Amino acid sequence: MNADIAVDAKGLSCPMPIVKAKKAIDGLASGQIMALETTDKGSVNDFQGWVKQTNHELLKMEEDNGVYRFFVKKS
Repeated sequence: MNADIAVDAKGLSCPMPIVKAKKAIDGLASGQIMALETTDKGSVNDFQGWVKQTNHELLKMEEDNGVYRFFVKKS
């Protein structure tokens, strides 16, 4: 899946992946897509909650060798 911006939050603990995601998505126009990669297992629930809270759309979530990848469409 193509993204307009990619955010690397690997190695960071919550809440830093969400802080980086918020900063990145604020710079996007409505309808653009952000990809976030993190290695923090706790970010799976945290990030899904953040997406719902902010009314963005979680398009896809995948895990590969301990790296969690989220694709979010800005509302």
